[in-house]
Amino acid sequence: MTEQTSAHPATEAPRGDLGRRLAARRAQLGLTRRQTAARADMAVGYLRYLEEHPGAAPGTGALIRLAEVLETTVTELTGGAVDLPPGPGRAVREARFTELEPGECRALLGSHGVGRLAVPTDTGPVIVPVNYSVVDGAIVFRTALGATPSLAAGQDVAFEVDRIDDAFSQGWSVLIRGHARTVTDQRERQRFTEQAYSAPWAGGARDLWVRIEAHTVTGRRIRA
Repeated sequence: MTEQTSAHPATEAPRGDLGRRLAARRAQLGLTRRQTAARADMAVGYLRYLEEHPGAAPGTGALIRLAEVLETTVTELTGGAVDLPPGPGRAVREARFTELEPGECRALLGSHGVGRLAVPTDTGPVIVPVNYSVVDGAIVFRTALGATPSLAAGQDVAFEVDRIDDAFSQGWSVLIRGHARTVTDQRERQRFTEQAYSAPWAGGARDLWVRIEAHTVTGRRIRA
């Protein structure tokens, strides 16, 4: 069987934790399995094995090479940083800080994922993570009536997404400020359901759609 070499990074379904992390990281970098294996100086069949077998236990040398190619750390690949907050690494000596243009901010937002929603409550402001999508340029997410994210409806809120790369002490953040509203139109709700990137990780009955129309979009990037 020949190895797929198209520009699409990965369509396989890795089963082990290490395999999922390997495939997810190379997908983020836009690398095929063959490209990754070549840069890590290993057989593509071996990389396939690592990604598809949950019991795979590569040696330290192979993990170090893969971490270097995938611009991450062995700790990240093996799941050792799962319960750690991002950004524990030291800052680089000559970091460069730049403001992001609105177009780049929206492109980063469009990658979807998990964002942080800041909402006012009776006891003070609260920040909660939510799974979000971008539809028609707006931030949309699904929640349950009475849940903390639902308190955003009718309020001016802040919404933030970021990416921290501990291996290289660099990253970016994008901040949205805007007005949130409950989506009541049935056709609009159906469209969001069809175009949503993923379902809420929290699970359960979460049928309340909230839409955030941005007033301002700002972003920052820091790198060596």
